[in-house]
Amino acid sequence: MEQRQSPDISDHAKGNYTLMRDTESCQLGMYDKPLPCFGCGIGWFSLLLGFVFPCMWYYATILYFGNYYRKDPRERAGLAASAIAALICSVVLLIVVALLIF
Repeated sequence: MEQRQSPDISDHAKGNYTLMRDTESCQLGMYDKPLPCFGCGIGWFSLLLGFVFPCMWYYATILYFGNYYRKDPRERAGLAASAIAALICSVVLLIVVALLIF
């Protein structure tokens, strides 16, 4: 018995492909737009700027815990990185203050 392939598979093997969307439709998807803050996103921008102004890490932490990334999930990694930087900064400040007081 000979097994027959479905027409879609045989067309694919011949190099015939199905177009998934219309090429004339110029609607941009939600994630086709560049991120704010020079294209790197608020989270990563806050992380970088936080080395000069550490308050930016706390600002990004508030955005992270306020679920700002639900508007654009691409922001989540940068906001999480800024939250971690804020945590490390807080721990270092706590140790420095504890050493100066005691």
